Amino acid sequence: MLSESSAAVVAATLPAVQAHGEAITGRFYRRMFDAHPELLDIFNRGNQATGQQKAALAAAVVAYAEHLTGGSSMPWGPILDRIAHKHASLGITATQYTIVGRHLLGAVGEVLGDAVTPEVATAWDEVYWLLACELIAREARLYTVAGVPEDGSVWRSWRVAERTAETRDVVSFTLVPADGGAAPDFTPGQYVSVAVDLDGGRGQQIRQYSLSGRPGAASWRITVKRVRGVDGAPDGMVSTFLHERVSVGDTLRLSPPFGEVNAIGDSGPLLLVSAGIGLTPAMAALEHLAATAPERPVELVHADRAGAAHALRHELPALQERLPRLSVRLWYEDAADAELAGLKAEVSSGLVDPELIPVRPDTYVHLCGPVPFMALVRGGLLRRGVPTERIAYEVFGPGMLRD
Repeated sequence: MLSESSAAVVAATLPAVQAHGEAITGRFYRRMFDAHPELLDIFNRGNQATGQQKAALAAAVVAYAEHLTGGSSMPWGPILDRIAHKHASLGITATQYTIVGRHLLGAVGEVLGDAVTPEVATAWDEVYWLLACELIAREARLYTVAGVPEDGSVWRSWRVAERTAETRDVVSFTLVPADGGAAPDFTPGQYVSVAVDLDGGRGQQIRQYSLSGRPGAASWRITVKRVRGVDGAPDGMVSTFLHERVSVGDTLRLSPPFGEVNAIGDSGPLLLVSAGIGLTPAMAALEHLAATAPERPVELVHADRAGAAHALRHELPALQERLPRLSVRLWYEDAADAELAGLKAEVSSGLVDPELIPVRPDTYVHLCGPVPFMALVRGGLLRRGVPTERIAYEVFGPGMLRD
């Protein structure tokens, strides 16, 4: 808990910090990267370029301070778990929290100036270290469970055994451990980090990709959509590299599986809702259930631009044979291209209508896709009586899906 004296100071200064939050976090990143350019190998440069990262950090710090001072009822456990899993997949160490804290609090002083008295600095330092210590403890447990070696490195070399073009912009990579060892098991919904070395001295970049194959198999599979820049945003560095430069026989560095979201839940009815490349955890869930619980009732709802853009669609007919209680409902913006090739599915035109998704109050729901899509579907399901705790979702990138 925040000390009583610090709580009063934080509550009094919170409006000023909130008003200048993005200026503070923008200054923080400049300070930190100037002093520690090696950290650019960890942070997503695309999110830095668009400003998403600094906005998300500012919102998180302010929200945590509100939580500590009693100004917010938002449950922080799930948020801390999400951050800890993401940090663990990047190999964040406890010592790096000292670097972040020094430059974040230094940025507060630079932006707010004389308003940052010694008492104010002490209070916000306490906020930061309460957050840091919670995350360090969670991440230490995750590293232990994942079997991360004593040197702290999360990276292991994997060989590309197969490369499959799924659509014009989507490629799947089947991967096996380069050392000949076993592929660790994972839970449907988990992801791995992939680290690549970019050309032209641009250093390392890391991205997370959901595992889209069957848990317990001798290999892993990731399915990667090429990110094309729009509205001034750059093309995806890592997805472009994987699409253009990685072939069968090449090696990639991957982290252990992380991610707090379970795509299959309990043993009751399951609803998997995805859009675009958000289908990847749903495919892992279907593969897992086909091998372990084929009689479980499952409803798969997927939205895409058109049938030709629907990656891994060709795998669904065989999954329907193995999962006799699997129903498939598709929404294509262009339903004219909806040749199903043996797939038993109901196809609708346009955007997903949450009111038409079959659901019961005891259904466990997993969502994955763009944030606006998930917000639309989740809001509709909540209005129809599905409890909040029975709706799991995965957000890739900065920020969180809010109620």
